[in-house]
Amino acid sequence: MASKFWHPFADMRVVAHNELVLTRGEGSWVWDEAGRRYLDASASLWYCNIGHGRAEIAEAVADQIRKLEAYHTFGDFTTPPVIELTDRLAQIAPIQGSVSFLTSGGSDSVDTAIKLARLYHTVTGNPDRTFILSRSRAYHGMHTAGTSLAGIAPNHDGYGRLLTDTALVEWDSFNSLLDVIEGIGAERIAAFICEPIIGAGGIFPPPPGYLEKVRSICRDTGILFIADEVITGFGRTGAWFASGRWNLEPDLMTTAKGITSGYLPLGAVIAAPHIAEPWFEGEAPMWRHGYTYSGHTTAVAAANVNLDIIQRENLIAEADRLETELATELGPLADHDLVEEVRCGVGALTAVQLTAEASARNPNLPVLIGAMLRQHGILSRVLFGNSIQVSPPFVMTGEEVKELSDRLRAALDETAARLAG
Repeated sequence: MASKFWHPFADMRVVAHNELVLTRGEGSWVWDEAGRRYLDASASLWYCNIGHGRAEIAEAVADQIRKLEAYHTFGDFTTPPVIELTDRLAQIAPIQGSVSFLTSGGSDSVDTAIKLARLYHTVTGNPDRTFILSRSRAYHGMHTAGTSLAGIAPNHDGYGRLLTDTALVEWDSFNSLLDVIEGIGAERIAAFICEPIIGAGGIFPPPPGYLEKVRSICRDTGILFIADEVITGFGRTGAWFASGRWNLEPDLMTTAKGITSGYLPLGAVIAAPHIAEPWFEGEAPMWRHGYTYSGHTTAVAAANVNLDIIQRENLIAEADRLETELATELGPLADHDLVEEVRCGVGALTAVQLTAEASARNPNLPVLIGAMLRQHGILSRVLFGNSIQVSPPFVMTGEEVKELSDRLRAALDETAARLAG
């Protein structure tokens, strides 16, 4: 019987009859309903930083639900977990004196940041600053703003014009940014949104000096710099935030995923003091924006325990360890006939890029690779541009990284044999 669940990013003609039903997880592993074990190479969808099966979070969530499951935060309402979390974010964020607006996830955070960037310019006397710039290969979620800013064409094709006044620049060229600014006029541009490391677009670390240069360009032109850290935040790059690793001091920072390690849905937009000032101390009218679950009490309680675990177990250092181990163990896969390169070297993020020749000859190569990975006990996916995502939980051990490499090579070998046969 076909499932009644409409899966995201899925060909339902195939998926409805072939679902993989997962039932439990522990550390870097998950199990399906038949009891088969898989190494979670992608930390689910980039987010399970602390690993699966943390009873400590389950207990904290149950305790919070017994006391107060949730209460809205509109107006002057708040709860102790919300106060604790936003105070902690102010301490660890690479923006001195920051404040946080809480959301339900990454797409919410992006839409919130885009609205705030435009409104900031309006209330500070520059209402013509409406354009939002983003990069090729970029993924900024799938709400209206994120869809409109997508640098992955299939993610916005077919919807018509959603958000107006947007423009793309080349992901790796600060000169492209300068050219677009010159063409539009800096006085009409509200913000530039930038993933410090391209994520769903293929895991591309920034070229040397790129992030520092584009940050400087934005600062010089009065364009707000929005760092999209939905993937890179909370330790993924071996620092609390990639913005801290590169000393970017963004005006706004979007976060989600690792804020709870996926145990419950939550996101945050972290704003620099000068962005918040018109509403906190100035004369800007009330910001008429928010979500039913902005600061959901139980989700925030899960986030606080997640941050406790990251700090207590020094998991950011573990992500830094994985940077070296992934390069050591997965780097040699570059010699495989199906592999063009292995991109690694920035925290717990690696991409195994399949060759253009293999991709061109075999349109179904991503599906075949995905099936081979599962056969060899690996859960991951092939990203846009045909690279295999490797973004493991920070608790993945050195032995598990070696096992991941061996299984990946075996899956590539079997794929090559199938293609040759």
